Amino acid sequence: MRRLVALLVIALLGATLYGLSNNSSGLRVDDSTVSNSTFDSELTAISNNATLQCYISALSPTSFAAGAGGASMNAAGAAAWANLRVEGLAIEKYAATTLNYHPNAAALASARRSLVAELTAASDQQTTRCSGSSTSALSEMPSEMRNFEIASQAASLEIIAKLDKTVPLSVASMEQYYTGHLSSYKTICVSVAVVDPTEVTAFDAAEKTMSVAALAKKFSVDPSKTKGGAYGCFNASSSSYSGVLAATQATPLNTFPVTPEQITYNNQTAALFVAPTSRTTTPFAQVESSILSTLETQNATAANNEKERILYYSSIAVDPSIGRWGLGTSGPNVFAPALPSSGAVGTATIAALSVGTAKYK
Repeated sequence: MRRLVALLVIALLGATLYGLSNNSSGLRVDDSTVSNSTFDSELTAISNNATLQCYISALSPTSFAAGAGGASMNAAGAAAWANLRVEGLAIEKYAATTLNYHPNAAALASARRSLVAELTAASDQQTTRCSGSSTSALSEMPSEMRNFEIASQAASLEIIAKLDKTVPLSVASMEQYYTGHLSSYKTICVSVAVVDPTEVTAFDAAEKTMSVAALAKKFSVDPSKTKGGAYGCFNASSSSYSGVLAATQATPLNTFPVTPEQITYNNQTAALFVAPTSRTTTPFAQVESSILSTLETQNATAANNEKERILYYSSIAVDPSIGRWGLGTSGPNVFAPALPSSGAVGTATIAALSVGTAKYK
């Protein structure tokens, strides 16, 4: 049996600040702090290294381009990075204080592999994949940043493993899930008839005496009519499966439904009749990837809920020049610094402020 190796990570890549030259605390989560100078070095690394910037952008779809006037990064990118950094700090702190988790060398090595896989997966999902490897992206991080990311990854994996609602992403766990949800893993074969609206009444009358295949051959305008309407078989790995399931779950085998779907066919309105011709249990091997995706989504939801709970109960402070810590529609996060209205200070000032923070002496 093909073995699937899957890794789940809470959004954890660290955030950071831009543009300040002093060593004051830029971010604080409980008693953990990160100085402005550390933030600036991290943002500079992201802005100046194309490979690293590409992978970070793949994880968090925000512009991480450099700001103007000497700023390391534009305001939106810096706030997004700060938000991710706060999450990482809070997760690492929670794992240490609540779970008494202090990763050893083996755990850190595993977390590094997990982080590399996370970065690679994020890149693979983009229209244009990042040039260079995710391992190269890690090497472009300052050592403190890289060590923090790996430690945060280890803490995230530990929290996920301890959550009651998460399911281990092992073959054994996926097989157990499959056995308990067999009704969701059927292969459904269907036949269709695309019927001109003027023929629907005659079609309905003929249903009483004609088979699905005969009806399709006589009334359908779709090329599948030559095969008696046979249109194919679909299982949970197919992108069309949910639609096929919804269209057929209330219809007996080898029967067209009483009420068709209204569709546009060749720029004309038509009636679509879909008949299930067989329903069989799909072998586990054929839906293994689909089950993995389902469990990853389920685990990610549980992990995200736990992450928000951790953030709610953490004491968090953000330097106002980085952004504002507040509650948004998706939970607590860092917002880009608020700017005054153009009517109060003029459009030129707003334009200057929006591109990044200047360096303070």
